[in-house]
This record gives sequence, structure tokens and C-alpha cells, in this order.
Amino acid sequence: MTPKEIAQVQAYLRNRFSNNRIALVPRASKNDSVEVMLDDEFLGVIFRDDEDGEVCYQFNMTVLDIDLEAL
Repeated sequence: MTPKEIAQVQAYLRNRFSNNRIALVPRASKNDSVEVMLDDEFLGVIFRDDEDGEVCYQFNMTVLDIDLEAL
């Protein structure tokens, strides 16, 4: 993802969830995705998908069962 795309998707997420603590961080060895962080906590990965000339961004987040037990 380009720096411009990262900034646009980050702005979208911050606006959508009303949370300016969301940050997108480029991955060291990948250029098609970024890590989604909330403060210092890893939330998931956003992948850029360019198929048939249409671009979309897919957010992949895993919730562990042990995290659910803490509620």
C-alpha cells in the first residue's frame, strides 16, 4: 500500500469508529498490507486487493476464545 492509501484508510477508520488512536503501520516485509493498531495493541491486518481494476481493502481480525472469557 502506498503512503497515500495508508493515510486515506487510516482517516476512514478513525472517522468511522470515532477513534483517533487507530493507527495503520506498514509491515516490514510486505507491501500489500498494513497492521492495524489501537495504541500499543495489535488488532489485525488490512490487505489491499486489486482485482479487475477495482481496489478494496480487507480487514482481517482474529478474536481468541481466551479474550472472550475475560469479559
